[in-house]
Amino acid sequence: MKARQLRRLGGFPPCAPAAGAATRAAADAALRAATERRVIPGVVALAVDRGGVIYAGAAGVADSHSRRAMQADVIFRIASMTKAVTGVALMQLVEAGKVSLDDLAAKHLPEFGRVQKLVGWDPVAKTFRLEPPRTPITLRHLATHTAGFGYGFTSAALRDFKPRDGDAPGLPPLLFEPGTDWLYGTNIDHLGRIVERLSGLTLEDYFQQRIFRPLGMVDTSYILPEPKRHRLAALHRRGWDGTIVQPPQDPSQPATRFNGGGGLYSTAADYGRFLRMLLNGGALDGARILSPATVAEMGRNHIGALGVRALKSAQHDRSGDFTFVADGRDKWGVSFQITADAVPGKRASGSLSWGGINNTYFWLDPRRGVAGVILMQFLPFADPQALALYDAFERAVYAGT
Repeated sequence: MKARQLRRLGGFPPCAPAAGAATRAAADAALRAATERRVIPGVVALAVDRGGVIYAGAAGVADSHSRRAMQADVIFRIASMTKAVTGVALMQLVEAGKVSLDDLAAKHLPEFGRVQKLVGWDPVAKTFRLEPPRTPITLRHLATHTAGFGYGFTSAALRDFKPRDGDAPGLPPLLFEPGTDWLYGTNIDHLGRIVERLSGLTLEDYFQQRIFRPLGMVDTSYILPEPKRHRLAALHRRGWDGTIVQPPQDPSQPATRFNGGGGLYSTAADYGRFLRMLLNGGALDGARILSPATVAEMGRNHIGALGVRALKSAQHDRSGDFTFVADGRDKWGVSFQITADAVPGKRASGSLSWGGINNTYFWLDPRRGVAGVILMQFLPFADPQALALYDAFERAVYAGT
């Protein structure tokens, strides 16, 4: 199926002339090539500047079994792209004076006073000991992935860890002393719980009231309504032989508990509005979400001399290696990776980005005033073919800006 420019009828507003014919052709060709070679089942890509959409395209299929065509309004599980939304919610509460990034997490979640650190881990014998950390965890540690929490796919120790009989139930163990290292993990899950506690609302209600409705993000929610289920992209997986397969789809039950680290459904058009709000210093179409100073603070280096390190996957069925990180040089803000080095033909230094485990990605370049989102729906994360398409799409956008 050919990639195509998508008009308002298909779910996107018209593309601005600023994109240029060469950019549109290059981006369309990249999407079309990846899907026609069947290395990617389907994709929706969107680029914006401060004024609106500058490119929108879709190619391939949303469902390999039915061959349902990918369309602009297809809904994706955006997973950890939820984290940026939680970061915005947290900073709204900071602006309101309800919380500080330097607050101790235990002030808001008492179980943080009982957190333990994993030491003496023997990966063969699976023996370990636990001890209290010397440094209490702050909200800043959680917002920047420097608290010591990980994921099973970012840490073999956590992947294999099982509490012993008699161990007190509670939070998973830390892998290092808070503030001494960076590791991608469950940190922003906990910030979501703090947002709920301080606001008195569930994350679903808070996000809808304070972020999504003001921004006109009509298709973004933790709960996918039944009338929209036909628009959901099917989950796919790359097999060990490199082919894309579509496993049986587990029917999902409506969420009743909400996670700050993942779980949102969204569309490229909706997330593009979220990115445009940030490009415009916290406001969009008359809705003020954050102050310009707070948006700038979110994009500041909050980890000092620490660096964001490339990671080897501990669960290759879920994630590849984090090859898109400039090892040790990139930094972290409030819920965003910060690009340390300008990339020729791509984003400027100081750009913000992250993604979701099903190969959904975004970047935000305040210096050039451009942002982009590219949505796919298959595992494992950081798939080389997905990253290659992400790279080609981004280069096409910058070629015309």
